[in-house]
Amino acid sequence: MAVNASTLNPEQTLMFQEAASAHEVVARQFSANAERVTEAVKQIRAFDPAAVVTMARGSSDHAATYAKYLIETRTGTLTSSASPSVSSVYGAAQRLKGVLYIAISQSGKSPDLLAGVEKAKAAGALTLAFVNVEDSPLATLADLVIPLHAGPEKSVAATKSYIATLSAVLHLVSEWSGDELLGAALKQLPASLKQAWQCDWSKAVDALKSANNLFVIGRGMGFGIAQEAALKFKETCGLHAEAFSSAEVKHGPMAIVKSGFPVLMLSQQDETYSGFSDLIKEFQARDAQVLVASEKSYGNANLPVVHGAHPAIAPLLAVQSFYRMANALSVARGYNPDEPPHLRKVTETL
Repeated sequence: MAVNASTLNPEQTLMFQEAASAHEVVARQFSANAERVTEAVKQIRAFDPAAVVTMARGSSDHAATYAKYLIETRTGTLTSSASPSVSSVYGAAQRLKGVLYIAISQSGKSPDLLAGVEKAKAAGALTLAFVNVEDSPLATLADLVIPLHAGPEKSVAATKSYIATLSAVLHLVSEWSGDELLGAALKQLPASLKQAWQCDWSKAVDALKSANNLFVIGRGMGFGIAQEAALKFKETCGLHAEAFSSAEVKHGPMAIVKSGFPVLMLSQQDETYSGFSDLIKEFQARDAQVLVASEKSYGNANLPVVHGAHPAIAPLLAVQSFYRMANALSVARGYNPDEPPHLRKVTETL
């Protein structure tokens, strides 16, 4: 519900306070989960999955998109997203023997995720849950559990629990893959998140205060973060946003980009960057209103980022900076980010 923005201080919203605590959440999580992750990796390696299947909804599904790219690029294991309705509505049996089946949930109560995990176990999969509520039905059901340790999240818009999911995925995959550079970067993540929270994206608030539509662009490990940003624009700012891969946006959607059309671009310095940079220049040539989170310089289009971040870490830092901006944008547009219209904290779908 829209509110009088003059009565709401952006720094006093639950969204602001919870997102600001992400670095503390991640530090606590790494400490609490050290032995649990090591044991989970031992069991995953012994199981030697032929493939990974993820199941989640909303922000958790955007974290699963990130997990897909991280798992596939670091372990070479094919990773795909399951449609919850196949299990919960259609009741179809699936051939999942030899599959690591990952369910991601804040509450651990959604009936469709529970149905998926039950059927996956019956089909011979090894099941793993990333879940915030440790005594939830999902945590009880799964073979392996990685708690998020995000604590209670009172704002309807998930922030710290989303980042906690990404960090938990990072922790697991860094040990599973044995990637020493990623493991070293992981240790710096809490401090880097604290630094990312201080990045000033107020330029984006000014640019988007009166916007009606925009694109959010990412690629590879940054695509799940683009999906998350588009969702937050919708639910907290009343702003229609669509997320696209920088490779896919040129296949049709580019046709509606005209002068002044806003585009938020979230990049990381990896193999995707060359094509991403070309796309930024193409948007600018169309006179789009481009905002770029990048270490490279694009003049007035740049939003500040933490420099030198590992490319698997950079998306987490970008979304942390984004959350602070989205909270401020919500208030600037006359909304209360803690009370999105027609939404509630826990959605139990079938």
